[in-house]
Amino acid sequence: MITVTVLVTERQLADEFVASFRARRLAEKFFYWFPLSVRAWLELCSDSEYRNYVRSRSLIARSAGELAAFFAPGPLEVLSLGSGQGDKDLILLEALRSRGVDALYLPFDTSQALPELAAAGASGAGFATAGFKADFTSAGDVRAVAPAPDGPARLTMVIGSTLGAVDPLAFARDLGALMRAGDLLLVDGELFGGPDTMAGYDNPINRRFAWAPLHSIGIGEEDGELVFESADDERLPGLHPIRKHFRADRPLAAMIGGGELRLDAGGRLAMNHSYKYSRESFLRILADAGLVVRWDGTSDDGRFLMALAGPG
Repeated sequence: MITVTVLVTERQLADEFVASFRARRLAEKFFYWFPLSVRAWLELCSDSEYRNYVRSRSLIARSAGELAAFFAPGPLEVLSLGSGQGDKDLILLEALRSRGVDALYLPFDTSQALPELAAAGASGAGFATAGFKADFTSAGDVRAVAPAPDGPARLTMVIGSTLGAVDPLAFARDLGALMRAGDLLLVDGELFGGPDTMAGYDNPINRRFAWAPLHSIGIGEEDGELVFESADDERLPGLHPIRKHFRADRPLAAMIGGGELRLDAGGRLAMNHSYKYSRESFLRILADAGLVVRWDGTSDDGRFLMALAGPG
């Protein structure tokens, strides 16, 4: 039996989607909520052209033994924020088990389907698991799964460039504040490469994923255009958000839950963003959150950085 605790209900998500659309912005969570979005995400991860998935997974596969060596035999909670289907997590869980670590796996994602898939995969491999259907962009939801003061050590995983899907400075500080002595955070991100970075996002496979929530409410390619843009975040040198928006070519009326959501011709609908970093900015974010890097590794192509950090 798979247990998934619901911290955000479908009704809440539906209400938030309507409010988000009316505010002309689709938040990160909605790119993993609709069934079509989950399907598009799984297809994206199965395509070797989605380089960040390949980079993150290969780093885990190459470094799992090194990472597992940071944990003593005995109980350990492994909380995966934005777990997706959990296949990368499972690689590290296996390495931990080989060192005598008794891991309780806690996948945490917005879609009901994704923590179910992650929990099922871990359970099938013999790991104790309890999933959470929750919003990792919500500080309240993340605090709701904070470790007990006297509970076992915890590894929190924020991998697959998930930190960049929110405000990385604020999110890192929030996570750092919840960590106890002995807890560790595994996090990764894409190192900014200018035109090469943009080419990695503005391509057919990524566009299919980006279109999925719009397709779910009846908006298609014939209705407008997706636009990708890079920018600089002035708060920290070397911090670059990649933003995208939908621009309507004609008046649109999208339907959800029996209600109509309108967008005028020329109207813009801001969509989720993804932060990229210089190596220095990525490590600075962790340091400013009160975290000390214990290990770091870079992908074979030098474009992806992963770090293991704990309270200073």
